[in-house]
Amino acid sequence: MDHPVGFDGGRLLVVAFEGWNDAGEAATGAAKLLTRRLGLVEIAAVDPELYFDFQFSRPSIVAGDDGVRRIEWPGAAILGPGGEPELDEPEEQLTGPGAEGLHVLLGAEPARSWKAFTAELVDAALAADIDGIVLLGAMLADAPHTRPLAVFASSENPEVRASLGVERSSYEGPVGILSVIADQAERAGIPTVSLWASVPHYVHNAPSPKAVLALLGKLEELTGLSIPRGSLEIESKAWEAGVDALAAEDDEMAAYIAQLEEARDAVDAPEASGEAIAKEFERYLRRRGDGPAGDEPWRPREG
Repeated sequence: MDHPVGFDGGRLLVVAFEGWNDAGEAATGAAKLLTRRLGLVEIAAVDPELYFDFQFSRPSIVAGDDGVRRIEWPGAAILGPGGEPELDEPEEQLTGPGAEGLHVLLGAEPARSWKAFTAELVDAALAADIDGIVLLGAMLADAPHTRPLAVFASSENPEVRASLGVERSSYEGPVGILSVIADQAERAGIPTVSLWASVPHYVHNAPSPKAVLALLGKLEELTGLSIPRGSLEIESKAWEAGVDALAAEDDEMAAYIAQLEEARDAVDAPEASGEAIAKEFERYLRRRGDGPAGDEPWRPREG
């Protein structure tokens, strides 16, 4: 695969935000793994007083390794090289083209002043000589947990689409902060690609290591990086077994999962069908804010 400028071993910025864009904590889970593997440290951060409503996104008190309790404020920061990688084994080192220059942007979606927030972060990316941006997201979908979780890749940049073989999203409607950052980055001359993992909506309350694995796999495919998984494979199998156990105790849930499996299996190579995943993505965005039909969380949603 020929990579466009920014995705050919250049300095990449991987972006993930908590909340609306992060079903199953899949996007932030993938970004945090990259941060640990590379030992990234904070190089730029926004002032949370300017962008966050602390009654909506409350600060947390946490105990550090030294036992001292500190307040952690919601915010957003760009992390870059400068620290020591956290590796359980030497072979867990992240490698590949551009690995030494990889940056990560982690944060919470702001409550106000999105234009200023985005402009500040894009300016920081330019100051860090970022060549390309990969935005990670995860959406709730009618996807069976027993099958590989699909990842939809898209870009507004024609060169990126042609070189990486990804699509242009046809969605029109409300968006999250990832879309705003992508728009502003493209205007500033930084090419972007967005990756969205499909997370089974009937188990969305728990972290989904299987969705984290799906995002990391797609990131490797598009960038040529080699990302050690550590314990994620084991955690993913345990997650799937836990959902299996729940389904075994509830006939209605099991029947619904079987329907999803049949629908998934009826599609030839569904993980490669960008059109089908794109349609699911658009359905997800349009039904944001709608609850499940009925009281049970595994029932299909209207939309």
